[in-house]
Amino acid sequence: MKDSLIMKKLFAKLSIQSKKSFVAGLVVATLLLLFINAKKVDSYFEFSKNLEIFTTLFKELDTYYVDPIEPGELVKTGIDEMLNKLDPYTNFITEADIEDYEFQTTGKYGGIGTTMRKMGDKIVVGELYEGTPATKAGLKVGDEVMKIDQQELNGKSIDDVSLLLRGAPNTKVTLFVKHTNTKTENITITRETINVSSIPCAALVGKNNTAYVKLTQFTPNCSRQLKQQLDSLKGVKGNLDGIIIDLRNNPGGLLDEAVQICNLFIPKDELVVSTHGKMKDWDKDFKTLEEPWNTEVPLTILINENAASASEIVSGTLQDLDRAVIIGERSFGKGLVQTTRPLGYNARLKLTTAKYYTPSGRCIQAIDYTHRKKDGSVGKIADSLKQVFYTKAGRKVWSGGGINPDISFKNETYTPFVIALYKQDQFFYFVNDWLNKNPNTPINSDFQANDALVNDFSKWLDVHHFNYQTPAEEQLDSIKTMCTKEHSFEPLKTEWQALLNKLSVAKKNDISNNKEMIQNALAYEVIGRFTYTKGKILHAIKKDKDVLKALELIEQPALITSILHPKK
Repeated sequence: MKDSLIMKKLFAKLSIQSKKSFVAGLVVATLLLLFINAKKVDSYFEFSKNLEIFTTLFKELDTYYVDPIEPGELVKTGIDEMLNKLDPYTNFITEADIEDYEFQTTGKYGGIGTTMRKMGDKIVVGELYEGTPATKAGLKVGDEVMKIDQQELNGKSIDDVSLLLRGAPNTKVTLFVKHTNTKTENITITRETINVSSIPCAALVGKNNTAYVKLTQFTPNCSRQLKQQLDSLKGVKGNLDGIIIDLRNNPGGLLDEAVQICNLFIPKDELVVSTHGKMKDWDKDFKTLEEPWNTEVPLTILINENAASASEIVSGTLQDLDRAVIIGERSFGKGLVQTTRPLGYNARLKLTTAKYYTPSGRCIQAIDYTHRKKDGSVGKIADSLKQVFYTKAGRKVWSGGGINPDISFKNETYTPFVIALYKQDQFFYFVNDWLNKNPNTPINSDFQANDALVNDFSKWLDVHHFNYQTPAEEQLDSIKTMCTKEHSFEPLKTEWQALLNKLSVAKKNDISNNKEMIQNALAYEVIGRFTYTKGKILHAIKKDKDVLKALELIEQPALITSILHPKK
């Protein structure tokens, strides 16, 4: 009955297409529907019955439905709805989505090397990648793109704009641009293969010879790139005192690359991760295959709540083997492995095929998608079901909730004022204006936002009538609305207005109360215009508590030993 209702809702959206299209889509959708709903008992009968019902239903629709139907759209909607009953990582990838999927997994695409952002009704350049066609052509962050190949961008989404900018290497695209200094011009750019590196920053940091490497995703060959970066940094002074690998906000990627990264720091033939799935082919042990790069250098790994999947394999494995100190926040908790399967017509199915287990035997999956509640929602694995496991040195670690760091830090929380500044893009707009007025200011990763710049920003906010509501003001508005409906506001009006006035006075100190956050935000925005992602990262880690703690440990190796090999 439930499936019947779902299908009725879906059929209302369609228009006619070729019979071949919908037979192909029909088969895919039917197979998925069967896999979800078929009972183990007499599964062949269930398969045949549902396939026949589905086929007959499509024929009836094609023949008798009052309006034209769109089979491709129907099948896509139906598949997405079915897969939503499983987990968020099992997805149908259409031919139109393949390029985006390839970019997510490889970091490569054909384009000009920029990201766009929508600001009100305008499309503006949000970020530029170093050395790409967009940078060479003279585009600047903050430039408004008004047309692409004579197409007006009014009403276009960012996805629409991305499609217009992307294309085969060596093809040309013309942008009609309004620069931040109001000058307009047509800029013709030749597209190239853009390879966004998964290691945007590798540098020596701290007092000693410590390597810091930011890894944003586990893309093909990222382990080789990491080794090359470490070799390069090691060659600067002939040795490294320690290594900091930053996996914060890294969503994961290729399992093989995670294994090879672990292989850099642990011996050959060491178990890194095991996978177990429904098919016996997915019951595998992944071990290191090569001699390590270095098994002795002090190693720290930074994680947070957005570090997931392959990031958790690396941090969890190196924790289980007592090879690295894990610093930061508990990780996301994705212990599921995905595989892509071809479906024909250049479409693919990305589906969860196994769970992975670190060397101690723990699965760190935090959300239980197998046991849904009556309303269809899912919850985290209960603490009572989490199991204790032990690292090689006998330290306790737990399953079922991500990787718990050895040293915990909470993320910095922003005040409502600073959050409002970000949401309304005030730092972005101000820096556009300030750079136009100060074009000769020297900028590098050491740039600091001084008091004069903060004062300029404060005046700029006043001129542009920046305003926002604090949570307390929102609550007061809510009280007023509720009391007005109940005809009880008049007796409270004086007290209500007095509270509102006090809150308004308090807001006048927002700049001074948030000065350090504002200075960091302004410097970060300015630096990014000239030194790209690497410069922004180098600026940010100077006051980063996770990085500073890692440096403290590396500068005192005995501290690392006491964490990884505590006395019993």
